[in-house]
Amino acid sequence: MLEELRISQLGVIDSSTLELGPGLTVITGETGAGKTMVVTALGLLLGGRADPGAVRTGAKQARVEGVVSTTSLAGFREAVEESGGEIEDDRVVLARNVAAQGRSRAWVGGASVPVTALAEIAEPLVAVHGQSDQHRLLRAGAQRASLDRFGGAALATTSEAYAGLWAELAATERTLAEVLGSTRERAREADQLRFGLEEVEAVDPRPGEDVELAAEESRLGFADTLRTAAETAREALSSEEGTPDALGTTSTARHALDGVREHDATAGELADRITELGHLLVDVAGDVASYASSLDTDPARLAGVSERRAALTALTRKYGETIDEVLAWAEDGAKRLLDLEDADGQVGELEARRDRLRAELGVLAATLSGQRAEAATRLGVAVSDELTSLAMPHATVTIAVSQQEAPVPETPGGPVLRVDGRWLRAASHGVDDVEFLLAANTGADARPLHKGASGGELSRVMLALEVSLAETGSVPTFVFDEVDAGVGGKAAIEVGRRLAVLARTSQVLVVTHLPQVAAYADRHVVVHKSSDGSVTTSGLVTLDEASREQELSRMLAGVEDSDSARAHARELLAAAAPERACLPEGHRTG
Repeated sequence: MLEELRISQLGVIDSSTLELGPGLTVITGETGAGKTMVVTALGLLLGGRADPGAVRTGAKQARVEGVVSTTSLAGFREAVEESGGEIEDDRVVLARNVAAQGRSRAWVGGASVPVTALAEIAEPLVAVHGQSDQHRLLRAGAQRASLDRFGGAALATTSEAYAGLWAELAATERTLAEVLGSTRERAREADQLRFGLEEVEAVDPRPGEDVELAAEESRLGFADTLRTAAETAREALSSEEGTPDALGTTSTARHALDGVREHDATAGELADRITELGHLLVDVAGDVASYASSLDTDPARLAGVSERRAALTALTRKYGETIDEVLAWAEDGAKRLLDLEDADGQVGELEARRDRLRAELGVLAATLSGQRAEAATRLGVAVSDELTSLAMPHATVTIAVSQQEAPVPETPGGPVLRVDGRWLRAASHGVDDVEFLLAANTGADARPLHKGASGGELSRVMLALEVSLAETGSVPTFVFDEVDAGVGGKAAIEVGRRLAVLARTSQVLVVTHLPQVAAYADRHVVVHKSSDGSVTTSGLVTLDEASREQELSRMLAGVEDSDSARAHARELLAAAAPERACLPEGHRTG
């Protein structure tokens, strides 16, 4: 439940705090005073779209804060904690900033969150219904959505399962169309792959062969140079010509130190190390000699290596930077070629999946239609009963659930389904058309709302529907923004009475221009407008009993000091008193 709403720099509201509580709270005020800014603020607090133009002129940003009691809202508490927000004394502060230039920001329990996260967390708290909802109610999609909401968990489960299968069917049929429609492209791709794979197979490269051959070609091409270098190195290590070499020099050094070993242990250690060096030089000299003898000039082998490298290079120019990449491409290409050559098998598999999904959807569609028909009967009765309480005792609302026949398709596909032996138009929501019909008087024909309902009747149907839906849901707070437009007289009194009854089990906030509705409030808030000649400012004031009488008289007669209007206001308040929610005195304004 919302306990407090703080608004600053939003529209004509400079800074105001609205204390809320259980029961029915009404907000009234002169035209242009800023009543709708309260609903706008609630919309922002629920993650609604931010309009920088709503920021008060001259201000850098607008801010809205709401204090929410989390008592009996376990799911809401969990969502707040998961977002990183804090709960203090079973209360959470939701906040939203809207910059005059730039993006808006949101907070939940002191933690900064994306606006989308705020919307997800706050959505279960408040249901807002305005005049625009009356126009939405005229649309078939909105009527079907209302019926599905009323249908409960079983209908929601069936609808969700149907929507999931429908999405899968759409994806399957798109893939099937692509496969069937790309035969020429697939054939061209298969030919290209086949040619490339044949090229690779003809060369038959080995992994890493290009690197090995590059090294061998370099060695063969410089065999004479390498041999000369090796022989020079061998002669320097161990001369066959009797010239000084490394082995002789090392031997001389070892003998020199070995001869004085007995005079200094360090000299002996150095002699031993030179001995080890001599052994190493002997090994190296032998290896260099072997290397030199292995370097034979082989023009035939060099030509063969060059030719093989050219063949490998032809592959790497087309299919990869290295032979290893070429082999990887060939492996992937072979798999792709199998897929392309198995087009018939793929088509058969897709067609089988399509047929299976369509059969399952047909069964689900039939189940969904039955659930909607049953829910339509119950909702029609519930709304009709509500209309009786709204001064339309002879009005009857019926909800028609129908289907559209479709021509038998040449091949299964598109927005049609076979349901119980009939081909029907279908969509992601099922095969049903839902239409609300109103018979305003006894004996009158039931007609669609957009054809047979006046503005006042439509307002009451809207309220009756929302009250019926509210009793099946778990939203703790309802906001009605002038849904009583077009209603007057006795009907207005009945609207106020019904809102008061609803307020016994839910928190209800109503923006209204009707004194008959305002009289039923447990808490009456007026939006006062003041101006210093250049800037208009609005503020929210909670009225006591005397002030309520004065405000109701203004709403009745347009003036505040009319004795007859005041008398009428007192009558309204007295008549409404028994219907007001049973609240502790501290929660009432009068």
